[in-house]
Amino acid sequence: MSKAKDRGGVAILDRSPSHLLHRALQLALDLYAEEIGPDGVTQRQYAVLAAVADNEGGTQSDLVRITGIDRSTLADMAQRMIAKDLLERERSAVDARANAVRLTEVGRTTLEAVRPKVAAADVRLLKLLSGGGRRDAFVNLLRDLARAGDDGETPQGGKRKKPKAEKPPGKKKRKKAA
Repeated sequence: MSKAKDRGGVAILDRSPSHLLHRALQLALDLYAEEIGPDGVTQRQYAVLAAVADNEGGTQSDLVRITGIDRSTLADMAQRMIAKDLLERERSAVDARANAVRLTEVGRTTLEAVRPKVAAADVRLLKLLSGGGRRDAFVNLLRDLARAGDDGETPQGGKRKKPKAEKPPGKKKRKKAA
């Protein structure tokens, strides 16, 4: 009997990187929530606060690129974080079409208060892996995967193939009459 079956697992899922990453994410978010508490900022809000702190005055488009949060979700999040007085937004001096984002004093205080708790959650997560070398390798592999999603590049520098969009049924290309 396989180990996967002994643990109540399904062998195919125990070999599925996407499934295992999903499960690891669930664990990471649970540890984060335990450290932060029910009234703290969410993991995504923390990512936005940290990104804004390191890119003060950057645009929302910059935040999309840095955090990996899609444009519409980030715009909604920014609006809610502005309402909570964590962020402030103004038209960019560089591009009048873009919004520059800054931390408020409340946002800066919140970020500073939550940073040690996030670090504690990360330590708890990495302690589940044996040996510092494995921990470093794990973080490096995750970074490679995250960066592979940027600009459609693979960690080896090649281009990822994007799936072709499906054509709606019943629509056919018409040939031009000569």
